[in-house]
Amino acid sequence: MTLTAVDWTVVAAFFAINLGIGLYYAPRGGKSLSEFFLSGRSVPWWLAGISMVATTFAADTPLAVTGFVTTHGIAGNWLWWSSVMSGILTVFFFAKLWRRSGVLTDVEFIELRYGGKAAAALRFVRAIFQGVLVNTIIMGWVNLAMAKILTLTLHVPKLEALGVCLVFTTIYVMLSGLWGVLVTDVLQFAVKMTMAIVLAVVAVAAVGGIGALESKLALVDAARGGGGSVLDFFPTTNSAWLPLLTFVTYIAVQWWASSYPGAEPGGGGYIAQRIFSARSETDSLVATLFFNVAHYALRPWPWILVALAALVLYPHGVTGTDGKVDPELGYIQTMIDYLPAWLRGLMIAGFIAAFMSTIGTHLNLGASYLTNDVYRRFISPQNSERHYVVVSRLMTVVVMVLSIIPAMFNDRVGFLWIYLFNLTAGVGLVMILRWYWWRVNAWSEISALATSFFVSNALLLMQSLFHVFKEDNATSEILLITVPVTTLVWLTVTYLTRPESEATLVRFYERVRPSAAGWQPIARVARPGSGNESLGLNALDWLAGCGLVYGALFGIGRVILGDVMQGVGYLGLAALCGGLIAYNVNRTREPQPRERSQAAGP
Repeated sequence: MTLTAVDWTVVAAFFAINLGIGLYYAPRGGKSLSEFFLSGRSVPWWLAGISMVATTFAADTPLAVTGFVTTHGIAGNWLWWSSVMSGILTVFFFAKLWRRSGVLTDVEFIELRYGGKAAAALRFVRAIFQGVLVNTIIMGWVNLAMAKILTLTLHVPKLEALGVCLVFTTIYVMLSGLWGVLVTDVLQFAVKMTMAIVLAVVAVAAVGGIGALESKLALVDAARGGGGSVLDFFPTTNSAWLPLLTFVTYIAVQWWASSYPGAEPGGGGYIAQRIFSARSETDSLVATLFFNVAHYALRPWPWILVALAALVLYPHGVTGTDGKVDPELGYIQTMIDYLPAWLRGLMIAGFIAAFMSTIGTHLNLGASYLTNDVYRRFISPQNSERHYVVVSRLMTVVVMVLSIIPAMFNDRVGFLWIYLFNLTAGVGLVMILRWYWWRVNAWSEISALATSFFVSNALLLMQSLFHVFKEDNATSEILLITVPVTTLVWLTVTYLTRPESEATLVRFYERVRPSAAGWQPIARVARPGSGNESLGLNALDWLAGCGLVYGALFGIGRVILGDVMQGVGYLGLAALCGGLIAYNVNRTREPQPRERSQAAGP
């Protein structure tokens, strides 16, 4: 694909605007660790919410979704659609609790919830696990996707393809901290979402419209054989696309047992970071709800439409630079072949925006773990805020260098997604219950993390060497083994080890104020009125939240695919659920004291 001088001007202007934002917020971000990593805890809900959505719309996302649709049809997206239930759990069960905790990172939370040497050791291990391993895997698949896009469109080698975008993003994040990330996210999301919609319109037009697309996809179904259709939202027992066992595993087990970035059981990662940065508890809840609706219901359909069109336009698949057919490349090839030349610069800018928004967040997040939870906690605990900001900027560069490694030694974005799901299988339940059950201790979490890590990697190695599972069901079967083994181990360890000290548990309970239901021994000695969370109301809002997101997701999809009546029915369900949530949130809203620094906006 050839870019004109106008295209390059558009791309250069986009870079310049982002750099300008970074320079503008550099003095503010450099004041303290709280400003650098949490924007002074003064972020309004809309800015936090848009930033969450922008972060999850990375350069890898449309490629991974294209791979899922090409391989398993629309229903293949249940790999991540199932995480709606975990994401909504964070909204109504954990967002306010996270905000009350007052910590800088979700890893620092460990020494609020637990005490002693075990808690300190867990915090250190978690900081390395989250800040180096998990964060590097996530950044690795984003880097890999961007490398694929640039090597296929501009024909440049993988490392060079990553260099300019990665280094540039690191510069403005290193200068401005989270303020620069948040504000550039708004611009980046507007650009990339607009261009995703434009490409979807172009792709559907290339096959003759929605009616022609559906007719031609029927031929794809016939060629594949078996039952079901690529357009099915749910698989059937004889589906030739997504195996029913895999689907059941996703919706029954995976959403609460494994971590998906943005929907970690119990909350965590960059979602927790945005919650910490929100200016009030209500802002944190509304921001997280907005994120889940936009993330699952509004964004996927432009990508899915391009993926479906690619199935028709490239019936034999698209071959990558390595000579192999790659199901993820249909999205890029459609852009190259069918996007008008005058839009190519904007489309490249859209991909760069998708890349920068996600990489910017994870650079800042990874640096927060390494600075706050390793350097300040264990190496140099008595230094000035200015010193820690300098270290944070250096750690941002370290995280950038680490992120290149997985991209250089892997060629499938979807594989890294699945690997992360399996790596954390079984940890989810302890991450949820540590908030609501006093008996969970540091050893519970340590044993869950270790067991999940070793069991999942052993099974993945066995599958790689000996193919012990059927290929279509390998992910679900590994999950169904890892989860019960991990759960059995951590529950056994919990009952064989002592609970946390009463002083530690009372301190946590009085600050965070979870429901008293699972904290009765502590509630009896804690300050009266601490545990006033209503689990019943939270559960009702959780059900309504799932109805809101799934209703909007399926409603929009049905309308786009021409089934207007069914689509309107789904959208009506979403509206009813949204109304119930709005009523409950307004009814239970607590007045939030605002300090002068908290009232400040961006």
